[in-house]
Amino acid sequence: MLLELTNQRKIFISFFIFGLLNNILYVIILSAAIDLVGSATPKASVLLADVVPSFGFKLVAPFFIHLIPYKARLRILVALSSGGMLLISLTSKDSIAIKIIGIMLASLSSGMGEVTFLQLTHYFTEDAVGGFSSGTGGAGLFGSFLFLLFTNIMGIRVWVVLLAFAVAPLGFLATYYFVLPTPSHEYHSVGNEEPMPMSEPEQEEVFVMSENQDKYTDLKHHIRTTMEKIKPLLVPFMLPLVTVYIAEYVINQGISPTLLFPLDELPHWLFASYRDIYVVYNFLYQLGVFISRTSVTFGIRIRHLYLLSILQAINVVITLVQSVYDFPFTKIWLLLALIIYEGLLGGAAYVNTFVSVREQVPQSQREFCMGSVSISDSLGIVLAGLINWWLEPTLCDWQVQRGRDWCLKGGSA
Repeated sequence: MLLELTNQRKIFISFFIFGLLNNILYVIILSAAIDLVGSATPKASVLLADVVPSFGFKLVAPFFIHLIPYKARLRILVALSSGGMLLISLTSKDSIAIKIIGIMLASLSSGMGEVTFLQLTHYFTEDAVGGFSSGTGGAGLFGSFLFLLFTNIMGIRVWVVLLAFAVAPLGFLATYYFVLPTPSHEYHSVGNEEPMPMSEPEQEEVFVMSENQDKYTDLKHHIRTTMEKIKPLLVPFMLPLVTVYIAEYVINQGISPTLLFPLDELPHWLFASYRDIYVVYNFLYQLGVFISRTSVTFGIRIRHLYLLSILQAINVVITLVQSVYDFPFTKIWLLLALIIYEGLLGGAAYVNTFVSVREQVPQSQREFCMGSVSISDSLGIVLAGLINWWLEPTLCDWQVQRGRDWCLKGGSA
């Protein structure tokens, strides 16, 4: 019994660390968006660079990811994410194109990591899903807080902070080799590697495909059967998660940079510039995400996933009205509470979706489905980024025409 409890703790801690490390660079990059591209460039450019490669990987992963061993995936994750952060931090502030390439490398790592670790939860107890979800929420809170602390309060240069986070991905390897328990049924060794475990239907499919001499027919069969396995996931799991993420990232990257108030009405120790307001919004959003993504660990479940979508859409309307008409919030404090609430809804949608997949999908299909449903959040963020490319400049221009040019003063620090 003691050994079982110890393993449960190790499982939760391991997946917490996986989630933390996998998402923290994503959060740091979004927190630094205004520093990376300046106030004149829409923050949607950073958002899209930070999510399109991740989304692209998740989109094609169901067709080939089972061929890549877990250890190989981890080494790729470290190379991509650390390399990306080095490019972002060590290039000059005028080299926006190179910084975007670095962001895209980190994004590709994040997408591969989310698919990998969500699939890996299938081979452990339910503590794995709770740990990973809590870790991804913790990444938002921890990453945005550290960025707020180091840049707003301590005054450390942004490039130095980004450079320091380039070593964080090494924690993937340390956790996998030294903390994570190895279930007895999980792997079959091939040399020194551990290939991705496959369910019985997938093994049968690979056998059928290997017997087929026509490669084109082979590929067509594989694509068709993979799409058939994804279809039942669309309405109950993927669509509500997509809509929640569209709504919250329209708020975070399209509307919130224009939700500004006079600096002389705000505490100077926290809001020394308009750029600082954007950073504080991001931290409070991540606080809400962390709380709600951890909630399932304490037995709190929300099974009506579409309710979360509706509530988040209402938040979009409220913040949009605030940006255009300076209503209903005349002071920043109630708006800060709304940002936390927005994060609570987003985090709840994420964790409850994947717990629902674990509960409702047959065990033989669970590993594949966990990876496939992970497409949803990235798709929502990509669609939001496309909307924000137009929305943020439009809102800012509207405010400037009304004599409020604060959105043009959020320059890099």
